[in-house]
Order: sequence, then structure tokens, then C-alpha cells
Amino acid sequence: MDADRQGHVIVCGLPGVGLRIVEQLTLSGVPAVVIDDDPDPPLARLISAWGVPLITGSSRAEDTIMSAGLPGATAVICAQHDDLHTLESALATRRLRADVRVVAQITNPAVGRAVSQVGVSVLDVAGLSAPSVVEACLRAGVQEMTLSGERFLAARTTAPRAASLRELYGALAPVAIVPAGGGDVTVCPGRDTMVRAGDEVTLIGTPAELRAAAVLGRGVPGGRPPGSAESERSRAAAQPVPPRRARRAASVRDLAVSLARAADRRLAIALGALLAVLIASTIVLRLAYQFAGPGHRISLLDAAYFTVETVTTVGYGDYTFRGEPPWLIVFAIFLMLTGALFVAVFFALVTNVLVSRRIEESLGRQQITALRGHVLVIGLGTVGLRVAQQLHAAGSDVVVVEKDEHNRHLGQVRALGVPVVIADATLPEVLASVRLATASAVAVLTSDDLANLETGLAVRDQLGERWERTPVVLRIFDPRLAHSVKDTFGFTNVRSTAALAAPWFVGAALGLDVLSTFYAGDEPLLVARLTVTPGGGLHGLTMHQLAARTRVLAIRRAADRAVLEHPPRRAATFHPADEAYLIGPYDELLTVLRRDRDRPSPRGPGDVTPPGTG
Repeated sequence: MDADRQGHVIVCGLPGVGLRIVEQLTLSGVPAVVIDDDPDPPLARLISAWGVPLITGSSRAEDTIMSAGLPGATAVICAQHDDLHTLESALATRRLRADVRVVAQITNPAVGRAVSQVGVSVLDVAGLSAPSVVEACLRAGVQEMTLSGERFLAARTTAPRAASLRELYGALAPVAIVPAGGGDVTVCPGRDTMVRAGDEVTLIGTPAELRAAAVLGRGVPGGRPPGSAESERSRAAAQPVPPRRARRAASVRDLAVSLARAADRRLAIALGALLAVLIASTIVLRLAYQFAGPGHRISLLDAAYFTVETVTTVGYGDYTFRGEPPWLIVFAIFLMLTGALFVAVFFALVTNVLVSRRIEESLGRQQITALRGHVLVIGLGTVGLRVAQQLHAAGSDVVVVEKDEHNRHLGQVRALGVPVVIADATLPEVLASVRLATASAVAVLTSDDLANLETGLAVRDQLGERWERTPVVLRIFDPRLAHSVKDTFGFTNVRSTAALAAPWFVGAALGLDVLSTFYAGDEPLLVARLTVTPGGGLHGLTMHQLAARTRVLAIRRAADRAVLEHPPRRAATFHPADEAYLIGPYDELLTVLRRDRDRPSPRGPGDVTPPGTG
């Protein structure tokens, strides 16, 4: 390996998000070098076909990092699966070269905070990809982001009629159009672009701006305007989600239902026998027992009271069998023995049901009862954990299905009060036990693509006619497989956590501050912040001269940091040290970043200005 290599990015760790990082660096024209201590042969052949050098060795060893050309590298991305290995690689890199950008994937929050204090950019794949999964499950159609301290929303809506975007939504920034009849997504269209009725449009603005344009409707699922076709479909498909207060009020009912379901044949027989003894004894005492002399028979209520008193061996002394006929005394002996026996058996079985239910609850095997409108999260890895936490924080009922009873995240989820079922989610009886029939959404998030596909197909089969109305989010690592799954099996919400997270790592490595990631149809879009380089390619450029698939959402001038211009005018120009907030596909944003880093080339009078963002 040539240690004198210049201007490249070193990627430590090939599996998982590392492969996607290398792929996106290659597609963007950024040279990369990979370090992996045990590279998987198929992955090694793949990156070799891309022309990316691979060093087999430990990135924790100083000589290995140096052999990858650390002195001339622009950044080092540590993307190993193990936090300890990532930490060692990041610290070794920082020790060898203090001025290089270091980006590390660390899932442990405490370790991440500590590492960030030594100048390492810490990112978490699960935390970066979970919001997209949550948004798809809740069908909110709204994703929040913060631009320079101000709250903005990316909201999906449906065009009510054929018109231009300017006519329908005024000055709101349109960022994507998904045709109603299918087809390619139009990214960052101009405001004069025509849309047809039913097209899905994604717009970005402040909450007040979106409400003023009727994009956010109060009480409408997903913030869609009242009366829109998408709003009505969401309203019809949405399952009512009970608030937490209602869930607490229903806890007694849930316990009764659980006991009824847990009751076996023995308990039913014991209860029936006990009731038969009580009824028979009450009738006998009502007809034969004489209180205070002949002719003074006790009432039906007193007979029932005397029976229960005898069976439970309380014996207050207000009723006795002294002085009664011998046959009635014999009956009393039989009543005491059989009553005590049946009471003991019944309470023993009830205790067994309660203890068994508690054990099943602690092991995650309890039946999920009386739930409606909940979200099923299948797979409790780091992504599944984050999704469950965010859904719970949003006020949704969540049920987790996990196959491994030793999963290290079980305690965290149970601490939230989220039910966890330890079972194989591909089995129909398991899906029935977690009440798939009344679930509002399903997120299949294991780390195995084949297991996710198998589970997704099982969910599709069990949903039946609800399949078209219930969001099923499928985690698929390989983007090509994801497209095939969507086209072949009809899954509309296929997410690659690595593909969602990789642009954050690439952006951080190259100096682009990625703020948010979300999907518009099949197209992943990024919102990023870029500081204009003095004398760079953006210096003096007007907003509409950027690439056609990139839009400037807002800009904060270096001369006046107190004001955030949004949306900026088409003729506005970039000045040194301005903070520009951009949206677009990651490759387009990286093109803008490289353009900003380069010196501007002279423009001839015949040059054509790219389409604007206006």
C-alpha cells in the first residue's frame, strides 16, 4: 500500500454500514481505503471491483493505519460493529494525527459522549435510521428538523387538483413529487412545476407556514389537509390508539381477560364443583334447617351465608348444627370436608394461574390482551430498541417480539412497560398471540435480511385483506435486494438502515453537517448545513445556480447571525462564512460540497445556468 496517498478517506470496518460508506464514497468520486482485520471474501471482491484498496489488518494497530496513508487522508471513518474496537481505532487515529477528521460509529451513549469530547464526531446507525422507521409506522407524514435553532417540518400532502405548486402552496419549499400513477420521484422541483390531482407532494416549512397553506390540518392523520384522498385513506386505515390513561383504567379488565384465557380445564372443574356444593347446601339448609325451634326456617340469604360460613370454616357462632336431626349433622360433616377440599383446590389453581402469568410476564411469553392500534416491533437489536423507545415516547402502544431470551436490550424495553414476547415471529400462532389482527403497523427489524423477508411474508399472509392498509416496515440491508423485494412482493416500506446512516458518515467525513434524513417515495433525501468557503466555488454564486436536484431551504448570513432567511430569493448570492441549509440526494449535496471546496472556474458567455430551485 502506498503510504503517500493523498486526499482519500480511510474506512475502518467493512461489514454493515462500512460497505455502504465505501459505496457512496466511490459513487461520489471520493477515493477510499478500507482496513478490515478479517474481510469477508465476497465483500473484498466487491470493493476490489470498485477499485478500492483493502488492507487486511487491525485498524487499532498504528502501523496498519499509517500504511493506509493516514498523513495524507482527509478523514478516517471507524465503522466497526464492536464499540471497543471502534473506540480503540478512533483514539489511535487521533493520537497519530490530531488534525484529521475522525468519525466513529458508537452505540453506547456514555462512551459516545466521552469520545466526542476529544474531537471525534460520534454517530449511531440505530439513532440515525430509527426516525424514518417510526415515521413509516405512525404514517404521520411529518418529520421534524431543526435549522439553526428554528423548528421546521417536512410534511407530505396530496395535491387536491391539477395546478402548479405555486398556486397550491404559495412560497412553501417543495422538495419532492411522487406521481400518483407511479413513476420516478421528482426531487426539488421548481414552484411552477405542474402536479396532477392525487400526486404526493413533500414540502418543508415552519409549522405556522404549513398550517397557513392547509398542509397541516388539525386532527387529520399525518397532517394532511382535510378532504384529501390521502387523508381519507389514512383515516379509514388508522386504528384507534388508546391513551395511556385509558390503558391504566383498563388494567383490571385486562387482568380478568388474562385469567379467563389462562384458566385451564382443571380450574373450571374445581370452580364448578365448588359452586355445585354451595348451591346444593344452600337449598338443603333453606328447606331443612330450623332456627330457634320448629317452624322457624331460615331465609334463602341466611342459608347461603351459613353455607359459605361452614365451607370457609369461619364459624362466627351465629348458626350451628347442634340440635338438628342426625342426617343434617352428617350432611354438615360432608359439607365441611367437601367444601374445604374444593375451596383449597380452587385457590391453589388460582394461585398457580397468577404465578404462571407472572413467570410468563417476566420471560416475555404472556398473551397480549385487550390491545388495539399497537405497533409490533419484531427484532430487538439496536435499531429495534431505538424504534421501540421512540414509538413509546410518541405515546403509541408497542409490543416487541424477540427470539433470543438472552437479548441484552430486554431490560431496557421492559423498564418502559413495553410487553416483550420471546418467540419466533414467523409462526402464525405467535402473530395471533400478539394481536396482529388489531395492530396499526409492523416493523420487522432483525439483523438478518432473510429472516426479515420470511417474517414479512408471514405477516402479509396473516394480515389478509388488511395488508393494503397496514404499514409493514421491512429492514433490508442490500439496496438491490430491497428494490427486488418491493417490486416482487409488494412491500412499500422497505428501509436500509445502513443506506440511511451512510450519508451521515460520509457527510461528516467530508465536512458536510447532515441534519436529517427521510424518504420521498423511494428516494432518500438529506438535509445538511454547509458553511460557504471564502474564495470557494459557491462564493458569489446565486441560489438558482445550484444543481437542479438541490434546494436551499434557508441561509444564515455571516453579517447577521440573528436572522434566518427562508426561503431565500432566487437571485440571492452566497457570501463567505454564510451557513446554507440544503436538501437533496446525498450525491448531489456532496457535489455541492466539492464545488464549494474548489476554486470557481471562469464562466463563458455561452454557459448555461442550471435550472433553479425557485
